[in-house]
Amino acid sequence: MKSFRTRRHVSHSAADMFALVCNVEEYPKFVPLCEAIRVRRRTETAPGVIELVAEMQVGFKAICERYASRVICDSNALEVKVGYIDGPFRKLDNRWTFRDEAPGPDGRPRSMIEFFIAYEFKSMALGLVMGAMFDRAFQKYADAFVARADQVYGRARQ
Repeated sequence: MKSFRTRRHVSHSAADMFALVCNVEEYPKFVPLCEAIRVRRRTETAPGVIELVAEMQVGFKAICERYASRVICDSNALEVKVGYIDGPFRKLDNRWTFRDEAPGPDGRPRSMIEFFIAYEFKSMALGLVMGAMFDRAFQKYADAFVARADQVYGRARQ
């Protein structure tokens, strides 16, 4: 099973970054390979915990796949967990964590975000065709979310 993990220090609060990741309907605007998304169901399972069942369409050139996942957005723990339901994967595990840090010298909030994903395609052929593309996309995920946060919340002065 392939996996990727990254940690990034960003000039936005953990709560803002958490909200950005949980706003899955906006993903087609900025997430690599995400062409469309449809939320099938949104339920509050406990105070501060939202469960989404979402279907994402990913693609590149002539290749297009859809998969469904269960997304748990826990605002109490500032964590997002994504579990696989159906589609081209055999396994998919994705987690985000967000932790506030001391403000920067300019007084702006700062946080550390951690992104982890592990996946395996059902088909070896699909894995060969899409694997390298997914690897490159996942390496750009954190950058895409930071760039989106700069757009939505304002860019930090460097």
